[in-house]
Amino acid sequence: MNIAITCLLMALAGTASAADCGADKLGTARTITLKREAALYGALQHAPLPLKKGEVVLTFDDGPVPETTPLVLKALADQCAQATFFMVGSHLEKSPGLARRVVAEGHTAGVHSQTHPHLASMSAPEQLADLHQVQAAYQTVFGKATPAYRFPYLEETPTMLAALKEAGITVMSIDLGINDWLPEDTTDILVQRLIKSLDATGGGIILMHDVNVPTAQALPVLLKLLKQRGYSVVHLEWN
Repeated sequence: MNIAITCLLMALAGTASAADCGADKLGTARTITLKREAALYGALQHAPLPLKKGEVVLTFDDGPVPETTPLVLKALADQCAQATFFMVGSHLEKSPGLARRVVAEGHTAGVHSQTHPHLASMSAPEQLADLHQVQAAYQTVFGKATPAYRFPYLEETPTMLAALKEAGITVMSIDLGINDWLPEDTTDILVQRLIKSLDATGGGIILMHDVNVPTAQALPVLLKLLKQRGYSVVHLEWN
């Protein structure tokens, strides 16, 4: 999806106008369309996505929640940037309209378990029950099967990997993060963490959390930092 189409979607959603997507914005440089298959991505645990040096994929976990997800959406719209949201099933059930708004504004949605448990502490039937619940929640909200799954805490288990492979669901890990789950974090702290992670990796799949208040508050600055440092946003879609 090119920048002009991105801006049109945002305009229709009431978040930005096409005139706002100028060269001063971070924007979305290109889109990678992945097959709906049991692939595994994210250099922290698996093979990397086919990204060039200086490209990043913006991802957010744990939402959607009405307190902070709209702030994240506004920051992304202001910079004409697209992201992938890995949603928790219980939040999907509580805020289906907000979840659909995420997709309506040009972003992509996957899932992040039903209840965000430590899966390794659960029996195999309990793990599979959690997966089936979040699959059902996604199907109810979006009218289709989820294309992608991110493990809570990135804690993979053999039971879940086998089930996701059988279902043809992509496992999406990460390349870098900013450890943004502490309520006492500040924008400056998150900026410094992002700089350190980018310096170490040169780009890749970035993990953030749209339920975290400091992250929502810092995101406009974080996106401008990516622009200032010459990074390009790559959006993910599944066919």
